[in-house]
Amino acid sequence: MTVSKATLAASFNAVAADYAATRPGYPAALYDAVEELAGRPLHGARVLDVGAGTGIGTAPMLARGAQVTAAEPGPGMAAQLRAHLPAVPLVRGSGDALPFAADTFDLVTYAQAWHWTDPARSLPEALRVLRPGGTLALWWNTPDESVAWVAAQQRRLSPGHRYDVTDRAPALIRGAAPHLTPHYRELRWTRTLPLDTHLAALTTHSTLATLPPERAAALIEAERAALRAVVGDGPVTEPYVVRLTAVRTPA
Repeated sequence: MTVSKATLAASFNAVAADYAATRPGYPAALYDAVEELAGRPLHGARVLDVGAGTGIGTAPMLARGAQVTAAEPGPGMAAQLRAHLPAVPLVRGSGDALPFAADTFDLVTYAQAWHWTDPARSLPEALRVLRPGGTLALWWNTPDESVAWVAAQQRRLSPGHRYDVTDRAPALIRGAAPHLTPHYRELRWTRTLPLDTHLAALTTHSTLATLPPERAAALIEAERAALRAVVGDGPVTEPYVVRLTAVRTPA
């Protein structure tokens, strides 16, 4: 049975605490690249982080001195963000209809979130709220399937699931706004964590979060057995490719 995009997106609210605790962050090189492509530092920038989730992408921008406002439609995810980053202004809103005035922000960001929007609506909305010369930055952690065990895991847990929008974002932007020139970067990085934490993170992906609990639990136990053949009981080193697209508006 095919699960709707809306159902998949809403599934994160039930697993928001585990999402906050186990999902990966992003390497410092990503934020360096955002600053380079934006042509300005994050320090002092007015940033709108859309689909901010639990704040995993928000916190490093705050640490760099950005003035961040978060927009998050999901109640469970928003509650986690508020608990972890209580000083961040938080608006319950969607990228498809941003509740902000035009020309408000220096930077609009989507961390692991733009694929949940309708680009035909979210792109004009982002451009509307950006100041002249402002930047829209979209990025995703994607599993590095050039690593054999990662590719095998993707086949087992997410057959047919692709991250196409992550590398098609430049083409989507050019098609909708031919006057703009998007830039695309890929950054590779890894994190190492206990096997149990790796498995817990898998349960926060929408493809598992929407399954009946007993079915999801069975898949995770099968995955535990498969990974033990690779890493034993030791830690798991997860390899990622961060796919970043950034586009600057005319000054």
